[in-house]
Amino acid sequence: MTAQNKSSAVREKADKYTEFVSSGFGKDLAKRLGLPQPAILRRYSPAAPLVDGPILVVGQGAGADAVARALLSWHQDVRRHATPKEKLGAVVAVLDELAHPEELSAPMLTVGAVLRDLHKNARVVSISRPATTADTPAVAAARNGVDGIVRSLAKELRAGATANGVLLANDIAADSPSAMASLRFFLSGRSAFVDGQFLTASTAGSTESVSTESVPTESVSAESVSAESGSAEAVDWEKPLAGNVAVVTGAARGIGAAIARTLSRDGATVIVVDVPAAGDHLAEVANDIAGTAMQLDITAENAGARILELAMERYGRLDVVVHNAGITRDKLLANMDAAKWNSVIAVNIASQLRMNEAFLANTDFATNGRIISVASTSGIAGNRGQTNYAASKAGVMGMVRATAPLLAVHGGTVNAVAPGFIETDMTAKIPFATREVARRLNSLQQGGKPSDVAEAIAFFAAPAAAGVTANVLRVCGQNLVGQ
Repeated sequence: MTAQNKSSAVREKADKYTEFVSSGFGKDLAKRLGLPQPAILRRYSPAAPLVDGPILVVGQGAGADAVARALLSWHQDVRRHATPKEKLGAVVAVLDELAHPEELSAPMLTVGAVLRDLHKNARVVSISRPATTADTPAVAAARNGVDGIVRSLAKELRAGATANGVLLANDIAADSPSAMASLRFFLSGRSAFVDGQFLTASTAGSTESVSTESVPTESVSAESVSAESGSAEAVDWEKPLAGNVAVVTGAARGIGAAIARTLSRDGATVIVVDVPAAGDHLAEVANDIAGTAMQLDITAENAGARILELAMERYGRLDVVVHNAGITRDKLLANMDAAKWNSVIAVNIASQLRMNEAFLANTDFATNGRIISVASTSGIAGNRGQTNYAASKAGVMGMVRATAPLLAVHGGTVNAVAPGFIETDMTAKIPFATREVARRLNSLQQGGKPSDVAEAIAFFAAPAAAGVTANVLRVCGQNLVGQ
């Protein structure tokens, strides 16, 4: 068993309640007593299918047909009409041509009619357009209606199923590479702890992001549409980061270590960065992934320059930067002192701003570079005793949105991931009763894992997400705070 698998195995056992109520006596007892029944989530495995069962594509028009063809090119079993009692792995509602709220009725009632036929850990994904780009009140109302539908449906689904949405900005097509990359993320086990959320596909993205290879006729069911062949090169979905060099700060343990291991699994060469005091743990992570350890105080004025220098000297390139390092110094604002406030701001946001200036000034990185920052749901909804931390994480989100156009001119992207309750060594120290409540306050009724955060970051880092930028994606199981 590798170090990564050992770490994962330990954390899999952290939520013993979920294991207890997932089968046998525990499941029956929870049902009789009306207790929460969280499901064991389907997480990503390279050998696993994209979804467990056929995918029903709901919607009329060219967009729905194009999405169905794209799914078929991934060798998925696609339906355009539901078969009674047939178990489905996913439902994709293509709503890119909505013009009035009355047009929501037919597709949504079709989706509702098959919800009882979903497999465990099924996926429901909408593809629509943002209300902010609508040209009439009726179109804006219809598009915003999709937002309410997806977030509400996510709270209704059970057995580990999730509902999320893809938003098509700038009139890009429903089957554009960036939209299909976002759809694939939501369908896969990579998004196990992402629920009730939206990703905006801002531009068409790489022409190589979606495979349009011919589909063998024997793999298509009688209810499927036929696929069209094409000439675009297929993406390596298992090793999308092959040949890339990534740096991860705060990588000695917890979420940072999981990010480093996931990027390495996806093919990247990884430089792991942390403070000298964490040197032993950092070296362990670097050795585990055949990467490079760098002991560095990221608040140093020249931290960005030093990271670039190491990457260029050792590998000749830097493609992905993950700002994960962060600290907490919690106190009620009435009891807050300057040291606690200033240290959190210095590490969590000021260091990122300073390093990004160095990265953006380097044309080798800025051209097609990827920056992903770890924010927090505390920066969205706030948290008692965390005014300093919430300020820093909300600041990260503002930074991401303002940095996006600066990178876009060079073909780069910048996004943020906002974790909710994640099972780490830190949350394991929370008193039992408080920890149990925190775990259950989301639609999936459990805590997430460091790998859930890492999977979202790996998606943003991948070439297929070239048209996905300025997003803040919550990895929180649709926590009952914020949006």
